[in-house]
This record gives sequence, C-alpha cells and structure tokens, in this order.
Amino acid sequence: MRESLGLLRHERRARLFFLALAQSALGTGAGYIALLLIAYERFESPWAISLVLIADLIPPMVLGPVFGAAADRWSRKRCAVVADIVRVVAFGGIALVDSYVATIAFALLAGTGTGLFRPSTLAALPSVVDDPHRLPAATSLYGVVADLGFIAGPAVAAAVLAVGGPETLIWANAATFALSALVLAPLRFGEAPGRSAGAARASLLGEARDGLRATAGMRAIRIVVLASAAAWFGTGLFNIAELFFATEDLGTSHTGFGVLVTCFGIGFITGSFAGAKGGPAHVLKRRYLGGLLFLALGLLATGLTGILVVGALPAGVVFAIALATFAVGGFGNGLVLVYERLLIQEAVPDGLRARVFGISHSMGSWAFAVAFLIAGALLEVVEARELIAIAGGLGLVSFAVSTFALRKEWPESDDGAASPEVRGMARAGA
Repeated sequence: MRESLGLLRHERRARLFFLALAQSALGTGAGYIALLLIAYERFESPWAISLVLIADLIPPMVLGPVFGAAADRWSRKRCAVVADIVRVVAFGGIALVDSYVATIAFALLAGTGTGLFRPSTLAALPSVVDDPHRLPAATSLYGVVADLGFIAGPAVAAAVLAVGGPETLIWANAATFALSALVLAPLRFGEAPGRSAGAARASLLGEARDGLRATAGMRAIRIVVLASAAAWFGTGLFNIAELFFATEDLGTSHTGFGVLVTCFGIGFITGSFAGAKGGPAHVLKRRYLGGLLFLALGLLATGLTGILVVGALPAGVVFAIALATFAVGGFGNGLVLVYERLLIQEAVPDGLRARVFGISHSMGSWAFAVAFLIAGALLEVVEARELIAIAGGLGLVSFAVSTFALRKEWPESDDGAASPEVRGMARAGA
C-alpha cells in the first residue's frame, strides 16, 4: 500500500487518472445494483438478471481482440474516452427506455464500452506514470480501485435507493463516465504505439488476427492467459453458488451473505496491493502461481467447510471459518489478476500489449459466461457447497498444470532478457 500511496502523492497525472477511475468504479458498483433491479422490474423473471449479466459480457467475449487491436492502432487515451462516452449513452438509454428488449440492447452497448476501455487503459498504464519503477504500483492500484467500487458501490446504492429509484442511480452512473471522459481527455498519456518505418498497415480485423496469432505464439503468455481463464471459470461457479451456500448451507441471513462477500473483496484488495512492489519476471511468475494456489485453496476450503464442518461445530464458529476461507479466495483472486497484468506488461511489446489484454479479457468473459450458464444446471444435481468444492478442485488442477507448463519460462538467470519470439515481434513492429 505504501508504494501506491507514494504513486498518488508524487505523480499528478496518475493521481488524476485514478481519481477518474475511482469515481466511475464507484458508479459502476452502485449502477450494478440498479441495473439488476430495473431488469427484474421490466421482465419479472430470474432470467432477466441472467440475460443482463450475459449481455454485458458478450461484447468483450466476441470482440475482445478487436478492441485490443483498436487500442494498439490508435491513441489509447482516445479509445478510453470514446469508451466512456459510449457508456454515458448506454446508461442514459437504460434510464430513459421502458422496454426490456431495449434494456438488453443498451446493456450490450455498455459492455462494448467496458470491452474497449479495459485493454486501452491497461496498455496505457506505463505512460500514466513518469517513473517506470512505479508501474507495478499503478497496476496494483488499478485492480484495487475497480474492486473497491463493487464493495462500496452497493452501500452507495442502498443510500440512494432509500430516497430515489434505480433510474436515479443509473443516471448517476452515466454521469461518472461523463466526468471520467472530461478528466482523461486533457491528460497526456496513451499515445498510439510507434510502428516500424515502412511497415504495412493491415485492416483492423487483420491486426486483431495478428494479435491472436502472436499471443498463441508466445508460449508463456498463452499459458498465463489460459490459466487465468480457468481461474475465472472457477470464480464464476463460486459467484453463482455463494448465495445458496451462505443461506442454505451456513443458514445465515442476507446480511451475513453481504459480510462474506465483503471479506472476499477485502482479500481481493489485499492481494492486489501485494503486487505494488513488482519484481523481476521469475518473481512475478512465482507470485502469479501462488495466486492460483490461494484462490483454489480458498474455494476448496469454503466447500469443505460446508461439507465437513456444518453441524459439527457451533454456527458462529462455522461462519468465522467461512469468513477466513472467503478472504483467502479473494486474496488469491487479487494476486492472479495483478500478476497476470504485470507479466503481460513485462513480456509483451508495447505495440501488441492492448491486443493481449483484449484477448485475456475475452477469454475471461467466455469463462464467466460458461460458468454462469452451467452453474444453474449443476446446482440441480449437487449442493452449493459441493459445487464450490469442485471449483476449488479444478483450481488445484489448473495450478498444477500451469506450474508444470511454466517451469522453464522466465527462469531467474534470464531476467531482463526478452524471449526470442518477443524480440522477433518487436523487430517486426507487431
């Protein structure tokens, strides 16, 4: 945390950047609650919520590589500002319309804005800081700010809903994106990546295909992206099952469920802050794998708490154990996210970086969507605690496979030297 505070104290441009990100993240967290309420009001079915959540994921699922290619082709700052404007239109539209079909359409538009914003800003982070040694702190803070919005946002939503309707929150969320665009537009950051002199420029779709081929050709990055997608799949199963686990297996109230989710979020923030110091590539790899392990153990321990401990110990003790296992899982989740991003920044040339982030976002969105779709079916045949334990077991398999696959990648003796494939792409202006 000290490194992140130092970043905000000494880097004016970064301070403004994260101020814009923080207030829009807070609006997103509050707007998430409002969006679910509006969706359910307009189409009174549990499918209303599922379809809205999936609509937000579809654009990055389908167009993630294209969004990344756009941010590698043009100014990343301009892409981020355009993404904010798109989300202003999307959430303003949701507030104005009454049709559920139109709500889904605007949710797709909002997902388009998010799908463009994330790779643009992640790839632009090195240009946000003047001192390159503060890049790990900036990357760490990016994840912290985003998750803090989902922790504090629902509390803001509760306060606003006490005096107004969900449409008020949606308008407020749109206003946060407008403010973000106004703050980011005059900042000096995110110039378009340089290209080799005389290099032929492909079409946007051609550059997206080049990004897919290049990412597939970088063995270490390919493994990291796939391992992270597996982690998001397990987390997606957990997200669907956690409410049933809390209320049915632990027998706690909705308030107790909120406390459990808050503990997961606190663990996530702690794990994200752990990346602020950065380190050489072999250290980043070790901590990334540690994140996979902590996430898997947290999920597995949560499931086993429901299977083995419920009924054997007093309810208060069981709940305390669950708080700890949720926090461990969140800590691992935060580690995975921040160290995946640090490894991409370390290993991928600037001209390709947004495409890799876009592909990673796409893979994670696919993993979440598949988890959301199959979790309901699985909960018809297994208990929530068993599904969470299965997610943890799959996470341990992913950790073991990733550890073996990465054993020769980023060795300690080669720190600071790019791989031959990366050097070749850098010379080609990929």
